[in-house]
Amino acid sequence: MAEAADFQGTSPSAARRWLRRTGALLAGAPLLAGLLQLPAAPVAQAAGQDSAQQASGSRTVSVALDSLSPSAPTGGDILTISGTVTNKGRQPITDAHVDLRTGPEIDTRSSIDSAARRTGHSPDADGTQIDDTYRQDFASLTPGVAQRFSIAVPVDELDLGDAGVYQLGVSLSGETSAQPWDQVLGIQRTFLPWQPEEADTKTRTTFLWPLISTGHMTAETGSNEQQTPVFRSDELAKEISRGGRLEQLVSLGRDLDVTWVIDPDLLASVDAMARGYRVQGEGDATAPGRQQAVAKQWLADLQKAVTDKEVVALPYADPDLASLAHNGTNVTGSLSRLKEATDVVANTVEPILHVKPNTDFAWPVNGAVDPSIVKVATSAGADKVITRSDSLEETGALPYTPSAARPIGGGTTAVVADTRLSTAFQGDLTRASAKTLSVQRFLAQSLALNLQTNQQRSIVVAPQRMPTASQAQAMAEAISSMQTGGWSESQNLGAAAKAKPDPAASTKVPSGSEYPSSLRKQELPRWAFEQIARTQAKLDSFRVILTDQSRVVTPFGRAINREMSTSWRGRATEAQNYRDGVEDYLDGLAAGVTLIDKSETKLSGRSATIPVTVQNNLVQDVDHLVLRLTSTSPTRLEFGGTGYAEQPVTVSGGHSQSVKFGTSANANGRVTVKAQLFTKDGKAYGPAVYFDVKVTEITATVMLVIGGGVLLLVLAGFRMYTQRKRAAAREAEEEGTDTSGDSGEAAQKPEGPVDRLQEESGPRPGAGDPEQPSDPGPDTPAESADPSGTGERVDR
Repeated sequence: MAEAADFQGTSPSAARRWLRRTGALLAGAPLLAGLLQLPAAPVAQAAGQDSAQQASGSRTVSVALDSLSPSAPTGGDILTISGTVTNKGRQPITDAHVDLRTGPEIDTRSSIDSAARRTGHSPDADGTQIDDTYRQDFASLTPGVAQRFSIAVPVDELDLGDAGVYQLGVSLSGETSAQPWDQVLGIQRTFLPWQPEEADTKTRTTFLWPLISTGHMTAETGSNEQQTPVFRSDELAKEISRGGRLEQLVSLGRDLDVTWVIDPDLLASVDAMARGYRVQGEGDATAPGRQQAVAKQWLADLQKAVTDKEVVALPYADPDLASLAHNGTNVTGSLSRLKEATDVVANTVEPILHVKPNTDFAWPVNGAVDPSIVKVATSAGADKVITRSDSLEETGALPYTPSAARPIGGGTTAVVADTRLSTAFQGDLTRASAKTLSVQRFLAQSLALNLQTNQQRSIVVAPQRMPTASQAQAMAEAISSMQTGGWSESQNLGAAAKAKPDPAASTKVPSGSEYPSSLRKQELPRWAFEQIARTQAKLDSFRVILTDQSRVVTPFGRAINREMSTSWRGRATEAQNYRDGVEDYLDGLAAGVTLIDKSETKLSGRSATIPVTVQNNLVQDVDHLVLRLTSTSPTRLEFGGTGYAEQPVTVSGGHSQSVKFGTSANANGRVTVKAQLFTKDGKAYGPAVYFDVKVTEITATVMLVIGGGVLLLVLAGFRMYTQRKRAAAREAEEEGTDTSGDSGEAAQKPEGPVDRLQEESGPRPGAGDPEQPSDPGPDTPAESADPSGTGERVDR
């Protein structure tokens, strides 16, 4: 009564709480005493039974559903369910039998999720057992041994009501020696979509069928005219071979009404394989690729598969839009490379597939967006962004799933894919049981979505980018069942994007802080974009000197596109190795055009020519280069009055070219000269070469020696002239003396200086011969010690 007297929402007084507690203890004392007098064994036995039931309860047996056919039955069908049961316990199970159980109709999509998460058996939730006629018995189940079962039951025997989703359970019941009574020891539940008649209103469903792979081609190409491409490995050949992932996607998608979403890089890679390719080996070695026939067959099959189908082409190499938005926009040139990746799409897809692709769509990873991602996605020309409902979440209380198209401002449309349907085929589906469950859950969600309202809606399914072969098989099975189930009709992506938006649907793009951290951790870091920008800058400098730029620009441009690919997520080390390989290979090519090192050059005289050699190891000619020589000491060595000189350079492929520079020396000594190549836009190309020039200048002493020699030559000529003149005068005098009447020999005169000079100047004439000035003289006699006469040369 005291408690009843308390007002609601107030606490009783301390005195009243003490009275109540004391009374409860007094009243419970006799009962406690009685319990203490009971034997302890029954209590322990009860605890042991609970433990045994927990250990060998409804999870003792593993039930796997390997097939359920048809996946979406209609009236009059025979439902066949097959699979295996495996005893996971330690005791054999006797009197075992597999039964089917139908639960109540599931009327919400969230209820389907809840039912799929349950594991143990719950009599209330798992429904009633179907007639014993439709069950399979086992005498015994040995621990660890799998036993197969197969049950066929008319759908009419399931007592299904109106159209809807029903839970279907497959249970294994039996006895063990520890628990000798019939009980459910294992159960697996799935879903049965029931649409006995065509729905009045059908959901328009768009299913994206992605053909995307990792980057396979390198930047390296052969030196031949075809420029044979080099692949990192032959993994692509495995993917397109029979049974491979990409081969399965093409062969399965050919018969489905889907929208193909294709990475142009994949098409270009397979097309390159079909024309001939090589594969990287150890070191720099490459080996011929041998899967050209496989590549040609895959392309031919794909061309047939996409005939009259919608093809959406992503930017080349499927660039990671989120990484670019979060880490690359502040790096110069990143957005322009995204634009280039979009511009090359039309010239890649249409020539190969012979269909005109739709390039209006951008597809961020997992459809996760924020304002920066939307901005980047639309910067290259796309005006539609494929998102997902777990990113662009509903903020209102809509009792149904709205249509995919949402205007999000700026003329951009968000095409919101349904999360439950898009993620239905993730995980390992190599086991038949996993595939069956994923198919049935997808169909259940699709039908439940259609039953939400009588209003027709457009729904988009965007699965994982690179489904495995088993995932593709599950997707194809689900699409086929959905398209024949009576509640859905196909629609291409372009039509879904143009559908009338639901005015009550959310159009709010989440903020950057709401972007999933798990996805952000996998993004390309900023320094990756900086390396990409560095490689692009090197390519821009290299291309200007080439006479055939396409041989280099095209393979390297596409390789740089691959460096930004979404496929690098979760593969950071491989991404780094690929970027390093592209940059190193470009550095090696650029280094093929270089200056040859020079040793010391000796320069004598006031002017000379210095040759410098440019080597071109490329297969094509190089042009638009300028070679500049710069003197570090123009006062000693100069080029045409200045400290440097330039000359244009053109070198044929595989050759070298010597360029000669005229120099002038002003002083002797050693001068260092710098040789540097430049592009015509003034950017330095390659490393500089330094060499020494040793200048031997003409000194004053040397000039005096040369001047003295010239003077001696002049004096010798003058002396010869005077000698001849004297000789002529003497002859004339002698002739005059003879005329005057003197006969006989001339009088003897003492020898004087004149006579000695005559002896020195030439030999005396022979006896009886007239003396000629030009006659050779005798050997010079010993010099006289007497002083020399005036005007005579004195030999020292």
